[in-house]
Amino acid sequence: MNQLALPTEDAATLAQLQDCEQVDLLLPDMNGLLRGKRITRDTLEKVYRDGVCLPMSLIATDITGNTVEETGLGYDIGDEDRLCRPVPGSLRPVPWHERPSAQLLLQMEDGQGGLFHANPREVLRRVLDGFRELDLTPVVAVELEFYLLDAALDAQGRPQVARNPATGERNHSTQVYYIQDLDDYRGFTDEVSAACQAQGIPADTAVAEYAPGQFEINLRHRADALRACDDALMLKRAIKAIAAKRGLMASFMAKPFADQAGSGAHIHVSLLDKDGRNIFACTPDAPSDPLRHAIAGLQRASADCMLVFAPHANSYRRFVLNAFVPLNDAWGFNNRTVAMRVPHSDPANVRIEHRIAGADANPYLVTAAVLAGMLQGLRDKGDPGPPTVGNAYEQGEHRELFWRDTLRDFLASDFVARHFGESFRHIYGQQKLKELRSFHREVTTLEVDWYLRQV
Repeated sequence: MNQLALPTEDAATLAQLQDCEQVDLLLPDMNGLLRGKRITRDTLEKVYRDGVCLPMSLIATDITGNTVEETGLGYDIGDEDRLCRPVPGSLRPVPWHERPSAQLLLQMEDGQGGLFHANPREVLRRVLDGFRELDLTPVVAVELEFYLLDAALDAQGRPQVARNPATGERNHSTQVYYIQDLDDYRGFTDEVSAACQAQGIPADTAVAEYAPGQFEINLRHRADALRACDDALMLKRAIKAIAAKRGLMASFMAKPFADQAGSGAHIHVSLLDKDGRNIFACTPDAPSDPLRHAIAGLQRASADCMLVFAPHANSYRRFVLNAFVPLNDAWGFNNRTVAMRVPHSDPANVRIEHRIAGADANPYLVTAAVLAGMLQGLRDKGDPGPPTVGNAYEQGEHRELFWRDTLRDFLASDFVARHFGESFRHIYGQQKLKELRSFHREVTTLEVDWYLRQV
């Protein structure tokens, strides 16, 4: 292959993959699922040179993989293809495949010389343009919680926590931050760590979370929000693949167990000015104005963007009392009961941790919504009110969330149209409306239990 056809970073990566036989071309859709094609190595140069065609409708397929005709991307336009080209610098080895393999992120073009506006990565890119206008750079890290489950469902068709590799038993108690759990699952976490090292994913911390079988692997922050979200999506792929290789299932479902904690996606953000100074720098007793304004913007944007933070029917089961999930728009310092937490740090490294979204949400869209809220807050110079001290669950009103309501708010939102574009609002809204209608057409086992004999 002519290495000159590749960007410098990708050419260097390919030179180290002498035995690579195949490459997965990955296009993230609006649900954060990876769609695309698998090609042979000798086809890769053509992809860099000419791109590869994929259906435009792939971006907005529903969670079951079906085209959503209401988006206008299906039969209405003849299910047109669009050229997709590699994201420079995204070529990486895939160490868990049996055959020597690599992977490459794609971005879809719009057929008019630009990038397709509804592509989640492009939505985030456009929000970042607003920060460039203010000479600000967001520094972002994404935290994802997940469950390690048995690959087989139980006799009732329900998920079950995987058997502990050390004991052969299923853990039933909550041992938050328990080092023994990390030791017991060390084979899995070590393989994930090795995959991250091979792929350049900056993972640095693993913790046992607030439920049996629940874990979190943290990513280091980046002064490149796009790459930070690439990291999150690629980490998710690695975790799921390595779990499957070990006969397990890694699930990022928001609430797989009714009586256990849900899995969240926490977005950490600080903002650097053109001289590299953090504009949020302050102490808890004297919050900086930029910090307060950004939090006020997040508060005002939360209702408009809740469909992004909680995109699925199951997402709403996560919002329950005393489960480290925010139930209002409170903020505070060093307080895990609030929606916008300012973690403990030295003054120079103050950041906002946005704690609303579930791990089932698309990291590009969640980060775009968080940054758009902060950007609007900086422009409006709003007031978030005083920081919450103590238990936020006992202060203020609890917001009841329902999928249909958040969908309505999203489709009517001027904020979403202004920051993400009216076309994106329509396409994403119609995708979710189709999913909602499909979900409510099903008759659940609970309905049968409650009503079949009784009414």
